[in-house]
Amino acid sequence: MHPVVSVIVLEPYRLQLTFDDGLTKVVDLRPLLYGPVFEPLLDPECFAAVQLDPVLGTIVWPNSADLSPEFLYHGDPEIAVQR
Repeated sequence: MHPVVSVIVLEPYRLQLTFDDGLTKVVDLRPLLYGPVFEPLLDPECFAAVQLDPVLGTIVWPNSADLSPEFLYHGDPEIAVQR
């Protein structure tokens, strides 16, 4: 597992993530924002409230939404923007 060590909001739904091994990637999470936990993140202000949780090693939002660091690291073709 490679935990997320840095998160920067680039624009609504796009984040720059850095992992503990130095990999930095930009992801577009818009395709994932459906369902009761993730739909509130469609609000750009809510999305921008993302934080790094160093204990979990991933990103979290105040409404308890989170994504596993493994998913973010290995990705999904729908969310990958660049490596």
